[in-house]
Amino acid sequence: MESSRSSLASNNTRGGGFSEHKTMPQLDTLISHLVAAKRSLSSINHVWRANEIVTAARSALEESVVVSSRTGFLRRGLNNQLRLLYDVRSEVEHISHRGRQDFSDALKSLDAADARLRSTLDLLRNTIVHASFRPKDEDPKSLHDFVDERGVEELHAAMKSSIDRTNAARADLDTSNREFDDELQSIKQALRHYRSATRLASSRASASSSSSSTSDSDLLALSTMPSMLQSLEGHAQEMAGLLESLVRHFDLCVTAVKHTEGGGAAARSITGDMPAEVQANHDGIPHIGEEINANLNAPLDPLSDSEYLEMVNVLVKDALEAEDVVMEIQDRINEMETVHEQVHAQRDALIAISNATLEVHQHLSTLASTRLPRYISQAHNFTGVWNEENERINAGLGELSDLHSLYEGFLNAYDSLILEVNRRSQIRSRVEKVLRDTRNKLNHLYDEDVTAREAFRVEQGDFLPSDIWPGIGRAPMQVQFHRIAGGQLEGVLEEARDVEQYNEAQAAAESTSRDATDDTAEGEIIPSLPKDAVDQAYARLKARTRAFA
Repeated sequence: MESSRSSLASNNTRGGGFSEHKTMPQLDTLISHLVAAKRSLSSINHVWRANEIVTAARSALEESVVVSSRTGFLRRGLNNQLRLLYDVRSEVEHISHRGRQDFSDALKSLDAADARLRSTLDLLRNTIVHASFRPKDEDPKSLHDFVDERGVEELHAAMKSSIDRTNAARADLDTSNREFDDELQSIKQALRHYRSATRLASSRASASSSSSSTSDSDLLALSTMPSMLQSLEGHAQEMAGLLESLVRHFDLCVTAVKHTEGGGAAARSITGDMPAEVQANHDGIPHIGEEINANLNAPLDPLSDSEYLEMVNVLVKDALEAEDVVMEIQDRINEMETVHEQVHAQRDALIAISNATLEVHQHLSTLASTRLPRYISQAHNFTGVWNEENERINAGLGELSDLHSLYEGFLNAYDSLILEVNRRSQIRSRVEKVLRDTRNKLNHLYDEDVTAREAFRVEQGDFLPSDIWPGIGRAPMQVQFHRIAGGQLEGVLEEARDVEQYNEAQAAAESTSRDATDDTAEGEIIPSLPKDAVDQAYARLKARTRAFA
């Protein structure tokens, strides 16, 4: 194509070709060349279009520079904001996870402690107090009847209140976190739009320029646009030059027809509908209409035969190449249209990246200014509630453990009581045996003393005056055993620090016993327990000892 333009231009400036001996061309031939030349001038529309394309490309480049600059500024800020946002979400999730785990552990501990307490209470319900410990007319009672369970109920109510408050705070936090996740999902959707736009821009930029090494899609797209604009400007300049050569060819055809006999009227007829003015813009397109109109209206200069032949020779050669020039202009405008589409596609891609970036930025701005403080506050609120209730739950755990220990101690004490009663019964049996043995010995001594006294009276009584010793005729003293009710162990142990204090205590106890009932006067009443009851109590104590070992 380049050769077509240069050849046509050179033919318009060089002479030679037709020999003076060759036949003069017919007017019809010249007129056909003129008509073809006039038709070729329609390429001016392509030149106009080329000028529009260059202008639009410059505008697109300017807009792309502004958009890319704004996008780059926003993206730098968005990266830090996104990183901070996901750090906040991670911390909130960590607080939620840690709170759920701690709360779950606390509930497990509460359940275990409550299960132990309830198991112990069940044991109290199932342990019936032996009838020998209670009045004869009383209905059977279990150990649980001696326990006030209101403390357990109050503790359960307090723990339930703490659990309910923690569950409510956790539910609020879970709701807040779900809303937070929804916000993040919206941001991720916006980021997907952004990535799609950047991938599209990158693919278009890569297709336009494989030499760019930048990794930023918008910068890559922007970097290819100046070279495309230069390409468009080059095509437009070349098309303007080609159009100039076509105009000169048309002028030459007009001149040749007018210098041919009978051609003036034909030339005026053919060129009569030429536009009155074809004005080009400031981008270098010639004032084609002015030149054509000037040539059409200019007076004819006389030409010699050789000059005429030389002009016709150039015209014929140019006519052969004019179609190629028209095709070259067509090819160039087609290439420009393709590049123009690429330029606008690059600009649209940059605008899409900018819009996607703005979408992410608007999401982040709205989230940061309105909802993010609430999500953070909800996490802090849950932490505060959990810290308060965790202290109460830990205190409740301690109380549950104390109650369990108390009731477990009650069970142990009851079994120990049975063993203690059995021990006292054995001691009582030993005391009774000692008393029986002592009574037998005292009776034997008494009988022996009475016999001896009587023998003395018989042998020596007649010889001794009765007033020498009044007691000479008395019978021996007799010893009686009195059962005295025992006082309080603590009082006896504290007061009886020596023999005198002990004797005083015993005398006081003996004085008190005289006013007591018959049973009390005989001493304490020890319940009579069967052997299997004692054996069972011993087995239970032994089993608990092994369990705690």
